[in-house]
Amino acid sequence: MLRISLTALLLLISIPVFSQTKITWDTLTDVTFIDKYSEEVDAYYYFPKFGPSILALNNKEVIIKGYLLIIDPDNDIYILSANPFAACFFCGGAGPESIIELKIGKDHPRFKMDEVLTFRGKLKLNAVDIYQCNYILENARVYQ
Repeated sequence: MLRISLTALLLLISIPVFSQTKITWDTLTDVTFIDKYSEEVDAYYYFPKFGPSILALNNKEVIIKGYLLIIDPDNDIYILSANPFAACFFCGGAGPESIIELKIGKDHPRFKMDEVLTFRGKLKLNAVDIYQCNYILENARVYQ
């Protein structure tokens, strides 16, 4: 009886480890963009059409490594990028698929611009809100 209980306990403890998926920036390239007009802001924006491999990751726990970009630390706005700040999407070196918006709790460590870090969190796909990135990592936390 004790043996079964220990086995069950070990299985329960290990489930979160197995439910995480390590992804790379190449994983996030399964997306195409359509230039659409937004009446709200009177401008054209790229709206994503996510491919099947990305759709399968929506709302899943993922792990990804990249360059941390500090956008607005007072409001906890951080981006994880495939590239350092000087070559990121905002500076013309890549596309919108090369960044992930990080939703980080207030108790996060102090970050440095372009610090290479690995993050874990729930991947959310955004195809409609022009005020957020196409990829969002909710409950993001530094992963060791």
